[in-house]
Order: sequence, then structure tokens, then C-alpha cells
Amino acid sequence: MLEETNNTLNYVTETTEYFNELNNFAEETSTLISGKSTNNELQTELESKLTSLEETIKEYNTIEVPSIAEGIHQDITNKNEQLIEIINETQQNGEVAIDQFKESEIYQTIENLTSLKDQLEQLGVE
Repeated sequence: MLEETNNTLNYVTETTEYFNELNNFAEETSTLISGKSTNNELQTELESKLTSLEETIKEYNTIEVPSIAEGIHQDITNKNEQLIEIINETQQNGEVAIDQFKESEIYQTIENLTSLKDQLEQLGVE
């Protein structure tokens, strides 16, 4: 029982950190897009941030999940797959299509994902 509690606490901590990373990505890219960077600078920054985000998503999907959190983790990984699809759709020939990125649903998907934090808190350990 103690081990399951510790696993749940670790899961909640890792998931909260993951949600924070998603929020940081959204804030940083939103600022980039609204900034006065050249298209080349913007494209380079977005490519770097999207690559990093995709690695973070894939890494998160492999964390250990306690049985009490299996349902919410499945919801998160489903939304993560949507994020990966959006990332792939915004890239053409290995480069970010800036207009396509701006029109994508990446921010809405991140918002939907981080809204799962309420369910995470209901696990009773945060």
C-alpha cells in the first residue's frame, strides 16, 4: 500500500511538471509568434521548440503509471498523440510551416490536456 501511495505521488509530481512544461511551451511560442522576429529566426526557434516538445511528450508517455491513475494517464496519452499529429502536420519537408502552426489547434489541445489537472488532483495526493 505504501509503495502504491509513493508511486501515485511520483506520478502526480511528474505529470504536474509535464503540464508546466506544456504551459511554458504555449507561452514561449505565443510570445515568439507575436514578436518581431524574422521568419527565419521564428522558424528556427519553432523547430527547436517543437522538437523538444515532441521528445518531452514521448518521454512522458513512458513513465510508470500507478493503477489508480491508469484512466487519466490514458486520457493524457491520447491527447499527447493528438499533439504529435499536430506537430507533424505543421512541418513540411522537415521545416515548420509558420502559417500552418499559427492556424493549428496546438494551443487548444495543450489547454485541454492541462485541464486534466483537476482529475489529477482528485487522486487525493496533491
